[in-house]
Amino acid sequence: MAKSDTFVPLNVAILTVSDSRGPAEDTSGQYLTDQANAAGHRVLERRLLPDDIYLIRALIARWIADNRIQVVMITGGTGFHERDSTPEAVKPLFDKEIDGFGEEFRRLSADDIGSSTIQSRALGGLSNNTVVFCLPGSTGACTLGWDKILKEQLDSRHRPCNFSALVNRKSEKPVYRLDERLDTGSDHASH
Repeated sequence: MAKSDTFVPLNVAILTVSDSRGPAEDTSGQYLTDQANAAGHRVLERRLLPDDIYLIRALIARWIADNRIQVVMITGGTGFHERDSTPEAVKPLFDKEIDGFGEEFRRLSADDIGSSTIQSRALGGLSNNTVVFCLPGSTGACTLGWDKILKEQLDSRHRPCNFSALVNRKSEKPVYRLDERLDTGSDHASH
C-alpha cells in the first residue's frame, strides 16, 4: 500500500441494539455518530432496533449488500444476558472475522473493568468489503473502542495498515438497489 497523507472519508452506518433505550437515551449511538462525523466520515444511516436476532441480521445484511456503506458500527447486545444476540445475528454474515478487534478491545477494557472484560463479546468482521464492528452498549465502551481502535483503523493515513483501502474496493462494484425489481421479460400476471 502506497503511503498517502490524504484522508479518504468512509460511508458509515450505525446501529444501536437495545430493548430499553429510545432515540433520546441512545448516548452510545450518538457518540459513535458524532465521532465518525468529527473524523470526516459520512454517516449515511443510523438505526435503533430491539435485541432481536432476525431484525438485526436483516438490517446488517442489507447494509452489507449496499455498495454505498463501507463501515457498520453496532453498539449493544454483546453481553451475556439472555436477550443479547448481536454476535449470533452478525457472525454468520462475515466472510472473515477480524479476530484482533475483539482481542484488542478486551485487552484495553481490562484496564477499566478488570476481569469483567471476559464477558465482552465485542467482535469485528469483513463481509462484501464492508467492515462490521460490534461494541458493547455502554458509552464508555464505545469511547474506548473508537478512541483506541476504530479511529485509527478507519483513517486512510494510519500506518502500517488500516481498513480504508480494503473497503474502498466496494465502491468499484456496480450499485444495485435492493428495492428494484428485475425485468425478466416475462409477464407473471398471465401465469
